[in-house]
Amino acid sequence: MAIPTGLTQGTWNFDGSHSEVGFSVRHAGISKVRGNFDTVDAALQIGSSLEDSKVTATIKTASFNSNDENRDAHVRGEDFFDVEQFPEMTFESKRVEGAGETYKLIGDLTIRGITKEVVIDTEFNGVAVDPFGATRAGFSGQTVISRKEFGLTWNAALEAGGVLVGDKVTINLDAAFVAPSAN
Repeated sequence: MAIPTGLTQGTWNFDGSHSEVGFSVRHAGISKVRGNFDTVDAALQIGSSLEDSKVTATIKTASFNSNDENRDAHVRGEDFFDVEQFPEMTFESKRVEGAGETYKLIGDLTIRGITKEVVIDTEFNGVAVDPFGATRAGFSGQTVISRKEFGLTWNAALEAGGVLVGDKVTINLDAAFVAPSAN
């Protein structure tokens, strides 16, 4: 498969100040809690074809941020991420399917030492040169995971029925990468 127009071979570095790794999860069956991870490191390695290209990412679990200090402390603790024992979650792509602007990025997501294959529905948002001469590429993506499959099983029963935290977590990605020549 051909590389999308504008992407050149080499390692594109993650631009954390123009990117976001976010999430949402159902709370008490009636609303969604949203937040993000503030510390992410990633690289986009472009080969001679999509088959030779790769995405890797490392996310610091202690950077979990839902804008509620009590909830954030609980989620960082042993009931959820257990950041002392599992300070990072990782993603490593295995293959890419698609063409044009729409792709499926298939890879291994590891949370709490448990690795599962996930499919990230990805949109290539194009390449642009910024006012400072750096070439940047942008991507958006989304996947839904079962938190229980990754050992994130804590919950509390609700008096009216149901549970406090939903199982399905939607992960939303907006990622910018800087071309090798701009490093």
